[in-house]
Amino acid sequence: RLIAHHMLLWTQTSRNYCKKPPSASLSFLIYTLVVTAVFSSNSVLAISGPTAFISKKASVNMVAAKTNNNNDDSSALRELKDTIKTQAAEIDRLKNELAKNGIPSAKKKVKVPSGGHAHGAGAADNEDILDYKEKSSFSIAYERVPWLALFLFSLSFTAIIMNGFEHTLSKQIELAYFVPLMAGHGGNTGGQAVGTVLSALSAGIITRQDAAKVIGKEATSGLIMGVMLGALVGPISHYVMGISQHVATVVSVTFPLLSTIAAFLGSSLPFVCVILGLDPAVIAAPAMTSFVDVTGLLCYFLIANQVFKAFGLEL
Repeated sequence: RLIAHHMLLWTQTSRNYCKKPPSASLSFLIYTLVVTAVFSSNSVLAISGPTAFISKKASVNMVAAKTNNNNDDSSALRELKDTIKTQAAEIDRLKNELAKNGIPSAKKKVKVPSGGHAHGAGAADNEDILDYKEKSSFSIAYERVPWLALFLFSLSFTAIIMNGFEHTLSKQIELAYFVPLMAGHGGNTGGQAVGTVLSALSAGIITRQDAAKVIGKEATSGLIMGVMLGALVGPISHYVMGISQHVATVVSVTFPLLSTIAAFLGSSLPFVCVILGLDPAVIAAPAMTSFVDVTGLLCYFLIANQVFKAFGLEL
């Protein structure tokens, strides 16, 4: 507005001075130059003043923002260091607990769980996977054959039991039909328990302190399975296969006891091997099979004698 006002004043003055002599025109020219210079300097100040203020304020804001970012970075770095220290302390604490509980470290040998039924099939080896791949067949057989020979010798007790109950078998030949069935079922039940316990031990889920709880659980589950299977096999053998009622009763009664013994041995032998410092993957399954065959066969014939007496049969 100020510039427009002076421009209007300059226009009116120029009209008046054009009618005057040259000396007056010269004075008007000087006046015009002075006004122009004043307006130019004021315009520059008016424009540069706010700009300089804004630039200075922006610089201050940038410095403050940079300071805040540095403070935030330092705070985040401190929090990260504290978190790392806390996690490292927690890892050390867990390692100490694992060492106290006797859980094997991941760097140690891996325990490979045994399979199911162990008749004629050796248990899985208890060596590191890489070492096992490098071993020859002869070295594996050399390590396992002493245990198999021992368990083979223990199986000879089955022949002694069969010979002791020869008179009962001669009177009730149907009992002989179920001898392989009893031996196979005992091995299967115990094999399941051995495999489950070995897997849990190798994974660190259970330790030696959990032995009583695990053995009780497996024995109870074996009893339940034996009752269910005995209630199924007995009627089928009598009504479908034509087996006599007293022999079918012997089979139904023997199944729960045999399953309980097999599950008990299958779950307890791995803990026994660990306590004695032996290899449970190599020893537990064949040992369980040998013991179950002997004890199961003995229980089968003892139960048969009692059932036959209850039916009034002469032996």
